[in-house]
Amino acid sequence: MAAVAAVTFDVAVIGGGIVGLSTAMEIGRRRPGATIVLIEKEQRWAAHQSGHNSGVIHSGIYYRPGSFKARFCREGNRSMVSFCQQHDIPHEICGKVIVATDASELPQLEALHQRGLDNGLEVRRLTPEEVTEVEPHVRSVGGLQVPSTGIVDYPAVCRAYARIIEAQGGDLRLGTTVVGIRRSAAGYVLETDAGDLEAGFVVNCAGLHSDRVARLAGADPQAQIVPFRGEYFELTPERRHLVRSLVYPVPNPDFPFLGVHFTKMIDGSVHAGPNAVPGLKREGYRKRDVSGRDVLETLRFPGFWRMARANHGEGRKEIARSLSKAAFVRSLQRLIPEVTAEDIVPTHAGVRAQALLRSGQLVDDFLLVHDRQAVHVCNAPSPAATASLEIGRAVADALPDLPSSATMQGVVPS
Repeated sequence: MAAVAAVTFDVAVIGGGIVGLSTAMEIGRRRPGATIVLIEKEQRWAAHQSGHNSGVIHSGIYYRPGSFKARFCREGNRSMVSFCQQHDIPHEICGKVIVATDASELPQLEALHQRGLDNGLEVRRLTPEEVTEVEPHVRSVGGLQVPSTGIVDYPAVCRAYARIIEAQGGDLRLGTTVVGIRRSAAGYVLETDAGDLEAGFVVNCAGLHSDRVARLAGADPQAQIVPFRGEYFELTPERRHLVRSLVYPVPNPDFPFLGVHFTKMIDGSVHAGPNAVPGLKREGYRKRDVSGRDVLETLRFPGFWRMARANHGEGRKEIARSLSKAAFVRSLQRLIPEVTAEDIVPTHAGVRAQALLRSGQLVDDFLLVHDRQAVHVCNAPSPAATASLEIGRAVADALPDLPSSATMQGVVPS
């Protein structure tokens, strides 16, 4: 029997999260005559990071000035709000406060204030009394107010992106898994569990599996994805009045995560968290979820052990919060002393796809690796949802005249 010829496209995008969808949409907008296929292994869009995040439209205050995160987040904040307005997606620009709960945190609060100004943001310094005016139940020694921060339903954004791609003539394929990639005269052949597809150009937006997909295509992702599970509680309905908007602590500059915080959600609920513990499965949203392959890959990667040694103190605290509700509550009480264990109930967890270098350094910027007729988005954790339209534009910019074996990234591996 003769072999069945692969279906041919100009561009194939792998991954139906918010970055893959925004990228396919932007390519379709710029190239109305191009044939584009978007491949997603799950049966719905935004099944992983995009559907398990806090729903925050970030401002960009935390990120190193000049980095892709800082620029894309600041611009993405505006473009995301505009997109939601144009497509009637519920959202709210509620602002957030970042508070110091101890005098020792004030220098870092001031450094964060300056970073926000350096990033071109509106940031207002608050006295303890002014913090209380904004968030009456928060106790602090000072704070910052960031008015541009908002909240949105990102799965609804993803569904809107998908509708636009379909209207552009894009081929949307849910429930299709890429199992192999090989070079061809035209570009690449993607071997899937639903048949082969050939594409002149491939964009890898596979999130939690982006490093694996890059290697399937013969590219060097320069880092390995290490999953971190973030566990959340939410305030009971009768205690939601304790939080009006978003309340964050001053982040520890020596630890790569922001600390547990309170987030008002677009549905009116208030989430508390997350902690950040190494995940035992790349798609493991429950503590009992374990993948032998994923665990072995992490344990065999020297960068994981170097990162663990450098952050062992904070890491132990995160694990304690995961194992003990009382420890989690004590972290919340630093921000809102009134919160008790009876005021919070468990809710969904998320898994962050964090790229880690062999040196043990977490890649702290978006990482786009360019290879022959391909772009691999190899690090796009938060604030990627906020910046999704900007990341899509950056990838679309790379399609014409793509240089061989070039790399665009915010962190140069050592």
